[in-house]
This record gives sequence, structure tokens and C-alpha cells, in this order.
Amino acid sequence: MKSAQEAAYVEFVAARAKALYRSAYVLAAGDTHLAEDLVQETLGRVYVHWKRVSGADSPEAYAQTVLVRTFLSLRRRRSTTERPTGDLPDGAASGPDTALRLTLLDALGQLPPRDRAVLLLRYWEDRSIEETAGMLRLSSSAVRSQGTRALARARALLGDSLSDLVPH
Repeated sequence: MKSAQEAAYVEFVAARAKALYRSAYVLAAGDTHLAEDLVQETLGRVYVHWKRVSGADSPEAYAQTVLVRTFLSLRRRRSTTERPTGDLPDGAASGPDTALRLTLLDALGQLPPRDRAVLLLRYWEDRSIEETAGMLRLSSSAVRSQGTRALARARALLGDSLSDLVPH
């Protein structure tokens, strides 16, 4: 890669890596290691095609699409469902919304990967139905119906536990 293109790529990574990590963290349902792996894989794929990506209308959208598709393809492999349990963390972070965040991430972790991806893109990333459909290679009506079903599943998983965690 030429030095001008490398500089543009480094600038892109500096600007977008945190946002990609936040999205990956939600997709991975709080698994920081998987989120880091997803971002690394995404940035590697973007680097390989940087000449084409940098000329696109929205390199950010391209990277987000690569992230979601990487997540979905990893979820298809059985070996990625293994979770090591040798060393446990010392404790959870504390803060006013820690319990709420953990409850939401736990519920997201119980949803199928495609449901998680739809919820992430539509409600976390605030993408339009058409953008979400393009990123997931679905029709707009499929995104609408899958989003509705995913929200219903999440609400069923959360039950009354969410109302106890939200300050009134």
C-alpha cells in the first residue's frame, strides 16, 4: 500500500475503531474477547480492500457491514461456541446502570445471532430499514418482521426484570 493510502487507513482506524468495538461488543453480548476478535478481523478485511473501500461513498458503512457479516459467519461455526472458564474476572464494574446493562446483554446473548444483528443495526446503530437490509442481504420486509420478532423475544426474555432496574 502506498504511504498516502496507509496514512488514510490509519486515520480511518483511529476514527472508527472505538465505534466498531462498541458494535462488536453488543453483537458478542458482552464477550470482550470475541468483540476484539471481530474488530481485528473487520479491520484486516478492510485493510486488504482499502483502495476500493476508501473510494466508496461511506467507508464507515462498509466496515460496519463487514463487522456484522463477520459476526454472522463466525456464529455459523460450531467451534466458536466454546467458552473457557479457567480464570474468572475479579468482579463486575460498578455504576448506576451496570445491572441494567448486564441484564440487557444477557438477554441479547440468548437471542439468535441474526436477531442480535438486526437489533444492533436498527436500534443501537440507528440504521434505516433499507441500510439494515443491505448490510444483512435481506429484503426490507424481512428486516421489519425479524426486528419485530426479535424485540418480542427480547421482551419475553426480560419479563418484569427490566422494570426493576430502570429508575423511575
